[in-house]
Amino acid sequence: MTAAVLSVVGRGNVGKTTFLVGLVVELKKRGYRVATIKHFERDFETDKPGKDSWRLTEAGSDVSIIAAPQKVAMVRRLQRELSLDEIVASLPEMDIVLTEGYKQDHKPKIEVVRQAVTRELIFAPPELVAVVSDMTFEVNVPQFALEDASGVATLIEQNYIKANRP
Repeated sequence: MTAAVLSVVGRGNVGKTTFLVGLVVELKKRGYRVATIKHFERDFETDKPGKDSWRLTEAGSDVSIIAAPQKVAMVRRLQRELSLDEIVASLPEMDIVLTEGYKQDHKPKIEVVRQAVTRELIFAPPELVAVVSDMTFEVNVPQFALEDASGVATLIEQNYIKANRP
């Protein structure tokens, strides 16, 4: 069984990560296995410069893994950017995969809009499946307040987690 993938999208500084953190907390309280994937348009560092693992990656290691009893992290050099589907396929079994970003990927999207930043939606149905905002829009999808992670979790639970089970 492949987990459903939903992307949390929106313009910069609207609160996507803040909302996503609350959503993950709520889904975990309900007992679900949740994966999150954050997309960057640029390079990023997963380790502190000067640390052993960073030094090994900088030395040219094609794959560098940091392992501890509670977690593992892998840095892998790529010849090309992996698609979202390729990344999801590499995950262990999950109930739901939530991404931040991936605006160009054709996955269902929950758009976060804060009126202090913008008053317009980027997406429309059918890609847009919900709006999280401090405003109301004339669009035929469920709409939630910025703090309503519980309501969005219920939508995800009913339409994507339970609907995806045999």
